[in-house]
Amino acid sequence: MLNIWVFKSLQELVGVGPKVEEVLKRLGITTTKDLLFHLPNRYEDRTTIVDLVHVIPGYPQLLEGEITSQNLIPGRRLQATLTFEDLTGAARIRLFHFSRAYLSTLKGAYKVRIFGEARMNQGSLEFVHPEISVFKRDPPPLDDRLTPIYPATEGLSQAKIRDLVRQAFLAGPDNYALEELLEPRYIRDRPALWEALLAVHQPARGLPPARCIERLALEELLAHRLLLLTRRDDYIRFHAPQISESALPMRQRLRELLPFKLTQAQERVLIEIDGDLAQGHPMLRLLQGDVGSGKTLVAAFAALPLIQAGFQVALMAPTELLSKQHANKFSQWMKPLGISIGLLVGSMKIASRRLMLEKMQTGQVQLIIGTHALFQNEVKFGNLGLVIIDEQHRFGVAQRLMLREKAVILTPHQLIMTATPIPRTLAMTQFADLDVSIIDELPPGRTPVETRLVSQTRDADVAERLDVQFSEGGQAYWVCTLIEETDQSQAEAAESRLEKLKALLPHRNIGLIHGRIKSDEKTALMQAFSDHQLDLLVATTVIEVGVDVPNANIMVIENPERLGLAQMHQLRGRVGRGTRVSYCILLYGESISQQSKERLTLLKEINDGFELSEADLRLRGPGDVSGTRQTGDLNFRVANLSAHAHLLDEVADLAHQIRNDKPQIKALLIDRWISQEALFVHV
Repeated sequence: MLNIWVFKSLQELVGVGPKVEEVLKRLGITTTKDLLFHLPNRYEDRTTIVDLVHVIPGYPQLLEGEITSQNLIPGRRLQATLTFEDLTGAARIRLFHFSRAYLSTLKGAYKVRIFGEARMNQGSLEFVHPEISVFKRDPPPLDDRLTPIYPATEGLSQAKIRDLVRQAFLAGPDNYALEELLEPRYIRDRPALWEALLAVHQPARGLPPARCIERLALEELLAHRLLLLTRRDDYIRFHAPQISESALPMRQRLRELLPFKLTQAQERVLIEIDGDLAQGHPMLRLLQGDVGSGKTLVAAFAALPLIQAGFQVALMAPTELLSKQHANKFSQWMKPLGISIGLLVGSMKIASRRLMLEKMQTGQVQLIIGTHALFQNEVKFGNLGLVIIDEQHRFGVAQRLMLREKAVILTPHQLIMTATPIPRTLAMTQFADLDVSIIDELPPGRTPVETRLVSQTRDADVAERLDVQFSEGGQAYWVCTLIEETDQSQAEAAESRLEKLKALLPHRNIGLIHGRIKSDEKTALMQAFSDHQLDLLVATTVIEVGVDVPNANIMVIENPERLGLAQMHQLRGRVGRGTRVSYCILLYGESISQQSKERLTLLKEINDGFELSEADLRLRGPGDVSGTRQTGDLNFRVANLSAHAHLLDEVADLAHQIRNDKPQIKALLIDRWISQEALFVHV
């Protein structure tokens, strides 16, 4: 019979009182079993003592010696400097948070061990707040295992967490209701759960065995996939507009108005969308396509069956600039069909906003385009049937789920678009709740963009080359990037570059656009650029998403090493939309690392967005590739999408079986691995 000791209060552990118990709850730890699944996120090597003479600045290292002097430095913030010595030399320790009792402890020490990163300060080695262990006699032997570093919170030290985890493991596997939720045939030749957990918390020598990490990663990936599928099941159980007719007069009329035919990829995706609309439950479809592949036009065709059936369609974009561009584009397509277009953005005047809200609620507007303003409580639709979300990574999971509340009777369909190609590994994890359609074909006539790497010291040569292109009727973007990407700092960098370019090209019309410019001014500037009143547009990455100027044929990206491959690929996609030979010039800084240069070379050699996105995932990680992290995004404790990509097909098959045949196991796996925050977003 299993011992239920695990389910008693955490205060059963030595060193846990009411205050510590409350702190542990902030980490999602409410039982001793939770401690087993509070996994390290990295390890430190404290198995070897380094002499001061051999210390390498910038790397965490363990040293042993004595504190030979202490000095208090008065001021607004009391500081202490200590002298640490071993047989090979001396270094300074600087403390900012301490008590006099702590200093007395250090003063009475026979030996100390310090662990931390050294830095050079005025020619001397210095440690700022290293971890200090005090010994009144000879220190014990060194640990022969790596030291785990856990996710922590204020009021809970790493040493405390390690001690509590140690106590939890001392109880042994028989003291836990630690079920093997997966059958042996699923686990195959991988270790048992207890063995894998023990190896990750207390690796014997070196890093934990890969097979132990893989065992836990399999469960974690499975739990996350099951959660997303549960979200999907919960959403599609609602009723949505059922549109079964596909050969609609409106679509035929739009085809006749277009000066070109849809590509085969666009036609294929439309068939997939029509299949969803005919089901009677809400569509949840992610539409991927490289920059310029024609996603927006597919969205327009997708909207027409709903509008013809009497429903409203809302299109949500991440910026006012892009919302207004969409409004102009959809007006060109839809107004000849007699469809009314509305725009709702935050900068609207009160009277205009009130009128638009009234038209939306009474159904006088059939297609509404806007920003986050569409989420606000006072926004009501007469009969919303489809929501189109442009650039999905700018909106969180919670925001997408909120759209259901905008329904009057039926739940709206969702079509989510992205020009950031999503690697297969991310599509199978972060977007497992969505059906995926891919436009993998560019419209005919798109000119390939030639990418070149140029040193920033040659910016005058680049300006001269731009001048030649301007003489031949071309236009160019010059994008400025910064490490500290605030609106103010980006604006200052762009303004500085503008002045330099004006000096180099005094006879050219140059505009400037950045995050601090008012929305109306941005729109006017983009319109002037589109109308060829400007030769060159200096900008921040505000032009990354959606801006379409077919005549622009040169994209200069300054300090491209500060951006990800996917983001640079999107910027590159702003040019090459016409018949001119087009170029993307990566203007890199002098201090660029070899690794960064290799990344830029990948962009030069690869034009396929999906291939680049896989490379970006390997180099930067899933958070940066999929965009700004939002509440509810998947944060893995042990799984690594690069290292464990080979598990994803197995996880998908296993999730399908458990979802259909073993729903009780599904709930237990999700509860074991998913944080309360993610579950809250789901609810």
